[in-house]
Amino acid sequence: MIKRRLAGLLLLSPWCFASEIEQVAVEGRTYNLVGIAVSASEGVVGQGEIALRPSLRTGDILELVPGMVVTQHSGSGKANQYFLRGFNLDHGTDFANFVDGMPVNMRSHGHGQGYTDLNFLIPESVRKINYRKGAYYSDVGDFSGAGSAHIETASILDDGLLSITAGENAFYRGLLMNSFDFAGGETLFAIEGKRYDGPWSDIKEDLNKTNVLLKQHFALEAGHLQLSLMAYDNRWNSADQIPLRAVEQGIIDELGSIDDTAGGKTSRYSLNVDWRQGGWHSSAYLIDYSLNLWSNFTYFLEDENSGDQFEQVDNRKIWGGQLSYQFDKSVAGRAVSNRFGIDLRVDDISEVALYQTQARQRLGVSRRDAIEESSVGVYWENCSQWSPRLRSVLGARYDGFDFSVSDKAGINRNGVDLSVNSGDASDGLFSLKGSAIFNFTEHFEGYVSAGQGFHSNDARGTVIKVDPTDGNPSSAVDPLVRSLGYEMGVRWFRESKLNASLAFWYLTLDSELLFVGDAGNSEASGESRRQGLETTVYYHFNEHWSLDVEYAYSDAEFTEAPSHSNQIPGAIKHVLQAGLRADFPGGWFGSLRQRYFGERPLVEDGSVTSDTSSIWNLRVGYRFNDWVVRGDLLNLSDSNDHDIDYFYASRLSSEPSGVASEDIHYHVIEPRTLRLSVERRL
Repeated sequence: MIKRRLAGLLLLSPWCFASEIEQVAVEGRTYNLVGIAVSASEGVVGQGEIALRPSLRTGDILELVPGMVVTQHSGSGKANQYFLRGFNLDHGTDFANFVDGMPVNMRSHGHGQGYTDLNFLIPESVRKINYRKGAYYSDVGDFSGAGSAHIETASILDDGLLSITAGENAFYRGLLMNSFDFAGGETLFAIEGKRYDGPWSDIKEDLNKTNVLLKQHFALEAGHLQLSLMAYDNRWNSADQIPLRAVEQGIIDELGSIDDTAGGKTSRYSLNVDWRQGGWHSSAYLIDYSLNLWSNFTYFLEDENSGDQFEQVDNRKIWGGQLSYQFDKSVAGRAVSNRFGIDLRVDDISEVALYQTQARQRLGVSRRDAIEESSVGVYWENCSQWSPRLRSVLGARYDGFDFSVSDKAGINRNGVDLSVNSGDASDGLFSLKGSAIFNFTEHFEGYVSAGQGFHSNDARGTVIKVDPTDGNPSSAVDPLVRSLGYEMGVRWFRESKLNASLAFWYLTLDSELLFVGDAGNSEASGESRRQGLETTVYYHFNEHWSLDVEYAYSDAEFTEAPSHSNQIPGAIKHVLQAGLRADFPGGWFGSLRQRYFGERPLVEDGSVTSDTSSIWNLRVGYRFNDWVVRGDLLNLSDSNDHDIDYFYASRLSSEPSGVASEDIHYHVIEPRTLRLSVERRL
């Protein structure tokens, strides 16, 4: 391993020495972050660790972030459900995600604020994941309260790959990826196709997904120039969450559906340019995105004849980029590094809409808008080495937002004139962030961090005047919602055998975003407080065997509510993940993993809770020559625990007219399934 020093001093923050991060990407969790990290809860994951982990869905890649739980309450083409640090993040609020510098979280999205769909990723193309929990980093603005993940795809491959996978329930996947010299640089391509019917008893999921990645990389002196093209298209049918009473009454089984016509189609096309030269770094992107999503969470509660199915539509173009400059110097014998940056993002949303539908046929419009939302962020961050043992990272950031909403529905299906909901709004926030790091020994380090973060609210909520359902006056929400977090932690690394960390954290949020069952999106709620601890242990017994254990505890509550009704629905207290991996020189390799998350309140007074959930996954494979044969047994114990639970009112067609039944609505973990893969290195 390489451990670079400047003026005989320890390394500063990771961004201070870009070449060091290149080495980190290769080593992943076997790399020593003592002397580099800013907090105990940040880390790096490499492709080697991704490749050894069995997974059911693409979004499961985020479970490599310790304490993160990734589930699904709908079809395989929809964004996953994420949980971290006492947040039910829904589909991505309060955790920022980036791929090759492009933002993934969708602002003012048709389904929910911060919608994060990672299905456009090809897992084998991911070079590394940098995760940074907490809002202690000045280069991240929106959706940063709980943290962020920066996913980087590969530019050059040591070997090409041809992979074919087949599994139960008509699962088929093919992948071809390679790189070669071209036009004075290196060209990489990856093509993925996936088909899947799912285990559901009354529908075929009929997933039809295609992904393409094309990247051109040019090596420059002290830098690079990269151009990337991504294309993603997906169509599917959904088995959404179901009411518990329908299963108990024998109307459906746990793999059944109330509305068997739900589903969706989506696409994402992006062009990205990334340039690094010395202390300069610049990138720009253009994204074309669309989604049509049909859901029905309340069945016949609102409309006893046609049902409550609705279609959410989102068509947008996103463009933006960032520019930063870093310079290092020595002041009075101290190593000092400063970085200045600016980022820009514009969401040009031609249509974001909600339609009432039946069997995917539109019956009327509930709301339809065009939105232009833009933001500019500027930041400064300083790394200073005060002594051979003490260093600091201090930063400041300002974010300015502009919102413009134009109603396109006029008078909606409820007879409400929505033209008054057109309007403009703007807001800005100044954020401070800082960390102090003390190096006790070469292998042991302590951290104290604090930072302000925020999430933006849906643009429609910032200018709303009347409720689309009944025309009553409606109050606008704050455009930007402040969060404030603190953290203390330690990290221990010993001779490439042990990598361990412990972090205690505290976070406040000015306004909570909660899932609304009958709307299929999230809405603002009261102030909240969260606190907890996280610990990780990665131990290598020898070069063949390794063990990892990750545990997270969170306590979450509303701060303005009385003590008997201050619990936050969906906030998980306990998360445990553990894995045992083996990789033998004779060719055999394997991985056994377990994920557990505890019960959580489903209503504010805690009178209704979910059950605990646990799942085991197994991967066994054999390498010979340039071939790999691999088997994944997912949900090894055939658990029928739940991926997700909600509690809200709905009505079945067989129930009395005008009667709403509050009930647990859940989505079961997919039954045990076997998938076999054959791979050829090219």
